[in-house]
Amino acid sequence: MSDADVDGAHIRCLLLTLLYRYMRPLIDAGRVFAAIPPLHRIETMGGGGKKGEYIYTYSDDEMKKVTAELIKSGKKWKEPIQRYKGLGEMDADQLRETTMDPDARTLRRITVTDGAAAEAMFELLMGSDVAPRKDFIANAEIDRDSIDA
Repeated sequence: MSDADVDGAHIRCLLLTLLYRYMRPLIDAGRVFAAIPPLHRIETMGGGGKKGEYIYTYSDDEMKKVTAELIKSGKKWKEPIQRYKGLGEMDADQLRETTMDPDARTLRRITVTDGAAAEAMFELLMGSDVAPRKDFIANAEIDRDSIDA
């Protein structure tokens, strides 16, 4: 389990590289999973003083779709929408409800292809051969809106 942002993706890549290189039988046996934590929590406002509900979203695009649906249905939500910078920002109940509860969590089974891709990316970006890394960085297409700054 790692954070839902780009830093968490980097950590997941490092962990997958470790598992692929030194514990490959776990991946081959289908025993390695990545937990998918939410990125946002939208607290809707209940009518007549009632408590609203929490809606968790897992990407910026999903959050935009959910808020558009809420607007369409005439529902309001508390501002600002909470954006989790990491798992440490969730209290124990939120973490259990979204990421730990077997009935509600989302897990992604890691395959050998995922491990091989992680190792190749790790080797490209962190390896001792500078030329491929420089070429990758110089030719990278960056979606500036997706950078977590």
